[in-house]
Amino acid sequence: MITMFAIWFAAWLVPGIAINTPATGFVAALILGLINILVKPIFTILTLPLTILTLGLFLLVLNGFMLMLAAYFVPGFSVSGLMAAIFGSIVISVVTSLLSGGK
Repeated sequence: MITMFAIWFAAWLVPGIAINTPATGFVAALILGLINILVKPIFTILTLPLTILTLGLFLLVLNGFMLMLAAYFVPGFSVSGLMAAIFGSIVISVVTSLLSGGK
């Protein structure tokens, strides 16, 4: 539920991110969670040299790509570009962290 609210807030705040219905937000949160569990660790390991070279900043880009991947799989959830995805992933991370008590 926290991630769903964070995605809704990112869609409200960041131009280029859109969600059609509350059900779409729920499905997007589920798919994003699955992508972060199954796909993101593989890409994190594969891009480790680039992440080290950029002192960890490439992880922001990687999070943006994961958000775009979730938008690809969820009809009614759209992300218009990489910059919107990066800013959206930052907003989602901050809101999720704040609402979960920083745990």
